[in-house]
Amino acid sequence: MTNRTRLELLIVSVVLMAAALYLKPTGAPDATFSFAPLLQRVTPAVVNVAAFGPAEEKGGSHLAGSDGSPLELSVQSEPAQNIGSGVIVDAEQGLILTNRHVVQNATQIIVTLTDRRQLDAVLVASDPGTDVALLRVTATDLVPLPFGDSARVEIGDPGVANGKSFGLGQTATSGIVSALGRGGMTLEGYENYIQTDASINPGSSGGPLIDTEGRMMGLNTAILAPAGNNVGIGSAIPSNMAHEVALQLVKHGEVRRGRLGIKMQDVTPPLSAALALPVDRGALVTEV
Repeated sequence: MTNRTRLELLIVSVVLMAAALYLKPTGAPDATFSFAPLLQRVTPAVVNVAAFGPAEEKGGSHLAGSDGSPLELSVQSEPAQNIGSGVIVDAEQGLILTNRHVVQNATQIIVTLTDRRQLDAVLVASDPGTDVALLRVTATDLVPLPFGDSARVEIGDPGVANGKSFGLGQTATSGIVSALGRGGMTLEGYENYIQTDASINPGSSGGPLIDTEGRMMGLNTAILAPAGNNVGIGSAIPSNMAHEVALQLVKHGEVRRGRLGIKMQDVTPPLSAALALPVDRGALVTEV
């Protein structure tokens, strides 16, 4: 091999090494992870829900009548307004899921889409037991969000909460599933919450908790917030429960539940020891 041949081979090797180091093939994946592609798909399904209620009377000025008796002038305030979120679940029928407490007692409901269209919404029905409400709008080009299977959700799964936090507009927060089967958030009702540390703020109620496949794993509902601060304990209604409630609201206008006809209480270690039970957890039937 001549010196010239060796020089040519050296030049070719240097060029190939430079190409490998500095040139990136077209369409090659970026090593940086981002939720951006996911959010671009799902955010059109998330809406703002503004619910307007009857105006409240406020106490006005205290005046004295001609006979000296006190008079009070009442002043009508602006209609009460409640802000929340919703998620489109059926584009053909214009069905939107949200929380009941967002639209409770509303006389007018306005839904705002991500493309800034504002639509009048009608309350189809709601369920106090699960805090789920179903709205209907008339519009074209709606984008629905598919339901996921919340029975397959595990502690540690990533999730993205989406909603209109504080009325500021579309907001996404990320976290993980912190716990499953949470209850005790309200004095009554059917509770089986997914707990997440993805920030859920006022205005996010009724928005979706989304899995990494772009499906709804839960419907954001409540936060544990001492002194009004977000401490990373948010609750979402499991998607399977929300889906079943929605189907019954469409079909019956209410949720029809079966009754077993018993009363029961939780089995605790002290109760188990007192009754000599072979287990220290479960449900004890106390009355039939």
